[in-house]
Amino acid sequence: MFKPYFFFLIVLLYCFPTQAQHPTKPTSSEIYQAIEKLSFLGSVLYVAAHPDDENTRLISHMANGVKARTAYLSLTRGDGGQNLIGPELKELLGVIRTQELLAARRIDGGEQLFTRADDFGYSKHPDETLAIWNENEVLSDVVWAIRNFQPDIIINRFDHRSPGTTHGHHTSSALLSLKAFDYAADKSKFPNQLKSVDVWQAKREFFNTSWWFYGSKEKFEAADKTNQYAVEVGDFYPALGLSNPEIAALSRSAHKSQGFGNTGTRGSDFEYLELIKGDAPKDKNNIFEGIDTSWNRVKNGQRIGELLKEVQDNYDFKNPSASIPKLVEAYRLVQKLENSHWKTVKSKDLKNVIAACAGLFLEAVAESNLATPNSKMTLELEAINRSPQNMRLNSISLSDGTTIEKNTDLKFNDSHRFESQIYIPSSASYSTPYWLETKGSLGMYKVDDQSLIGLPETPKEITATFHVSVEGEPLSYTKPIVYKTNDPVKGEVYKPFEIVPVVAAHIAEPVIIFADDQQKEIQVIVKANRNTIEGYVQLSHPQGWQVYPEKQHITITNKGEEQSLIFTVIPPKNQSEGLLTPMVYVGGEVYSKKLVEINYDHIPFQMVLLPNDSRVVRLDIRKKGENIGYIEGAGDVVPESLRQIGYNVAIIKPEEINAETLSRFDAIVVGIRAYNTVDALKFKQQHLFDFVEQGGNLIVQYNTNGGLVVDQLAPYPLKLSRDRVTDENSEVVLLNTTNDLLNYPNKITTKDFEGWVQERGLYFPNQWSKEFTPVLSMHDKNESPKEGSLLVAKYGKGHYIYTGLSFFREFPEGVAGAYRLFANMLSVGKESLKTSQQLKN
Repeated sequence: MFKPYFFFLIVLLYCFPTQAQHPTKPTSSEIYQAIEKLSFLGSVLYVAAHPDDENTRLISHMANGVKARTAYLSLTRGDGGQNLIGPELKELLGVIRTQELLAARRIDGGEQLFTRADDFGYSKHPDETLAIWNENEVLSDVVWAIRNFQPDIIINRFDHRSPGTTHGHHTSSALLSLKAFDYAADKSKFPNQLKSVDVWQAKREFFNTSWWFYGSKEKFEAADKTNQYAVEVGDFYPALGLSNPEIAALSRSAHKSQGFGNTGTRGSDFEYLELIKGDAPKDKNNIFEGIDTSWNRVKNGQRIGELLKEVQDNYDFKNPSASIPKLVEAYRLVQKLENSHWKTVKSKDLKNVIAACAGLFLEAVAESNLATPNSKMTLELEAINRSPQNMRLNSISLSDGTTIEKNTDLKFNDSHRFESQIYIPSSASYSTPYWLETKGSLGMYKVDDQSLIGLPETPKEITATFHVSVEGEPLSYTKPIVYKTNDPVKGEVYKPFEIVPVVAAHIAEPVIIFADDQQKEIQVIVKANRNTIEGYVQLSHPQGWQVYPEKQHITITNKGEEQSLIFTVIPPKNQSEGLLTPMVYVGGEVYSKKLVEINYDHIPFQMVLLPNDSRVVRLDIRKKGENIGYIEGAGDVVPESLRQIGYNVAIIKPEEINAETLSRFDAIVVGIRAYNTVDALKFKQQHLFDFVEQGGNLIVQYNTNGGLVVDQLAPYPLKLSRDRVTDENSEVVLLNTTNDLLNYPNKITTKDFEGWVQERGLYFPNQWSKEFTPVLSMHDKNESPKEGSLLVAKYGKGHYIYTGLSFFREFPEGVAGAYRLFANMLSVGKESLKTSQQLKN
């Protein structure tokens, strides 16, 4: 039965690094690798929960050693993680980590798939995970991926038999994969999918085990391995000049936001696969045993296999274009196949190999990286054939329906450049990640279009399709419109071509804290994305708040120009919170979203359209002390948040940490994971302890318990653990109700722990000396109380405070109680110190 395989076509389009990347220009050796893959008709799907969960050694081995089509299905986009390279968290971090996964797959040769599951943060048990995720919807997405990708082999990263021993997302990924193995082949399961895809039965499923799952290498060596298969992954690929572990390390290092830089190794090494479903391969050295991975697998495929064998045997590394006639002949035969799956896969692969052999360069470059609906854009089109093979450019079809007839021969190394215009229809969708277009739930992104589910990126609407003939065979290549400039340092720089609203507005601060009832002037910046903008701006605000003036007019002449407006916002007398939203009225339309740019060198430039809401919070808050020094860690917004409540915050570089510098401050705050990421702190710890001893307050935020750069984290014995409380609504018990941290200058009650997001905290200490006083107790369901979330110790004249509470998540959400508690931490001891100084004077 024929199926359209729309999803599958889109996946193929996006597995090649064309979107917002420099065009692929493969070497002769890389072309040969691609030719080898043409002769292998087998697929592997690797399944886990998050970006960076995947085993890149195994993915690279399957893709480059075995030559199998290999994909990684990450159930989430990693939105709940931390960010070591910048301030982006939640959905913006998910965008970054999606691109890091795509960068990793470009390195190791795999493809990338997702589900709609949202990484809501750490979960201790799959029951909790599947209650927050919509279990049935995530299962349907895994089934959808299997039915589309049609893997012969499924490999799970995690063990389905160990609930509660690792991250609940991890175990859930294995449980869902195991169930989907059967569901994908059952017509009664998710029958609506069968309008687009067929059922599919994978041959076998494995668990990618290792010594880590056994607790030690010794236990793993002693374990019964009857049902395990050892896979050699230490291969060396002469055509690439790299060992498989070296490629895997480069791929792993693409996860820069998580600090997963990796060093490659060389030499023989093994991965272990435990069979958990399906029939067992008889050959212990070949997990594809019993699966026909040759062209004989499809009806009328034998001749195609013979042709491709000839191409491989006669490949000329000095003249790859000599392979084109046979490749074209194979392509013609593929078009006659009845098997629509392999016809789709291999047609795309063959077309790309033919283009690579010819050095065929096709590109459509826009005059700007931004356009609005109902506008025109000038394009520069280029086509060049850098081979002696017969080739002709017949026409170019633009996505607006325009056809540019060319009917010209593409002679060897003769560049064809010409201009055209493309119309951006009024119905064009804005460029933004499709999974962020509609608000979802805590555990799920909302995506109604079945064809989009699982795709790594939003398909580009604005494209140019080059229709060429190679050796008389018509071939079409669709290219997304791109934008490129020349940077004096970086050289040629590509950006994606984006469709954006006519205007976008934003308030710089996502959260605005009013520590008292005094008014604040709020700046609204309006940016024009086309020429000649006239309209006005109003601020939508919560009841009880006042905004002046009611509206302000805007006139912007040039595209890209900004206009700043100042509104006066007056908070109510009492504690209150809500949303402040700029509403821009232009031409009878209202625009209320902001454009966020994500610009890092290791991933393509990203533009994300998000709701333009700033949270305003009128706090009942008091504070002591004025000047705060902040030592940055892995990236958070705590300094900005403390400035919001009236502190003077200065960033202290590690090399500046000395007695003189520290003496200027009332308190020093150490950023999250600073003792994991800032090597220089190993030489500065004594200066910080001396600062406390002289009367300062030192607040150290959470660090992981592995990889600390110091031997002594605190002036007294303190040991970190992996204890955490993931339920943001878990009960908080005030252990020491008379402690200053709960009373001065703000009275802290359990009400201050309402409205927390994602978690209470993480990596709490579980051992400490008698000098420390635990202040709070909390725990997740069915667990013992954890008392290490907030510890304070008097040291000399000052106070050392260690906290694993997730202030870095609460501040950006405007959680009032988090601000009040942190103000107490900064203020502790200041009143008594001031009184003591007055007595001395």
